[in-house]
Amino acid sequence: MLWKGRRESSNVEDRRGLAPKVAMGGGIGTILLVLAIYLLGGDPSELMKASQQVAPETSSTYQGTAEENEMAKFVSVVLADTEDIWVEQFRKLGATYEYPKLVIFSERVESACGMAGSATGPFYCPGDRKVYIDLSFYNELHDKFKAPGDFAMAYVIAHEVGHHVQTLLGVNDKVMSLRSRVSDKEFRKYLVRLELQADYLAGVWANHAERMKLLEEGDIEEALNAASAVGDDRIQKSVQGYVVPDSFTHGTSEQRQRWFGKGFRTGDLSEWDTFKTETL
Repeated sequence: MLWKGRRESSNVEDRRGLAPKVAMGGGIGTILLVLAIYLLGGDPSELMKASQQVAPETSSTYQGTAEENEMAKFVSVVLADTEDIWVEQFRKLGATYEYPKLVIFSERVESACGMAGSATGPFYCPGDRKVYIDLSFYNELHDKFKAPGDFAMAYVIAHEVGHHVQTLLGVNDKVMSLRSRVSDKEFRKYLVRLELQADYLAGVWANHAERMKLLEEGDIEEALNAASAVGDDRIQKSVQGYVVPDSFTHGTSEQRQRWFGKGFRTGDLSEWDTFKTETL
């Protein structure tokens, strides 16, 4: 992706080196449980109060590596590009796009959705309308998920911004309102549709990047490879050796690639409604 020397977003919070101190009970298990409760429509605040006491953030002079600092600039440029495309798309809807913040952190971070660590991976928190990412995830994409390339990382950011678009358009609230009205199994099906829609929105952004002649050879393949790498079936097969479709929350590798591809092909919201199609 051609990104050097281009506009960087002003909506980036660099919290590297500002890690909250956890006095007690702040292990990875608690982090994952809090996020799981939030995604399932619950209120994680009570669990956080009961399990840990968080002291004020500790400040330090953070010295990132040259590679990491370059990646910080890269994600800022990608965020700027998402701002451009969604301002344009919301204008077509007769609406105003509200910019999300992108928080860069190291090790762990406190959000409106609870405490999260690097192991959580990038995420979007509707509670404060911010995208959170530890830049070490770029290496994880390369080493763990076998999805190298800067455009793989760009896809991840565009996907999380897609969740912000869903929040602004009321989709997220509608899905979460179903939590108490359907079974866990049925609710996970709605979560899959929510995630695949975010993949579609990432594809819309990629279409914009192509129209701006920012893509290089192999970029789309990098994004498709990343979408495949984070499919529920592929992850479950790698972690536990077998697949449990009823436990999916993000969709299969094939579905994630296909919905990203649809968004890339259309470049707008004409086919974005994953909740109205019978076949995903």
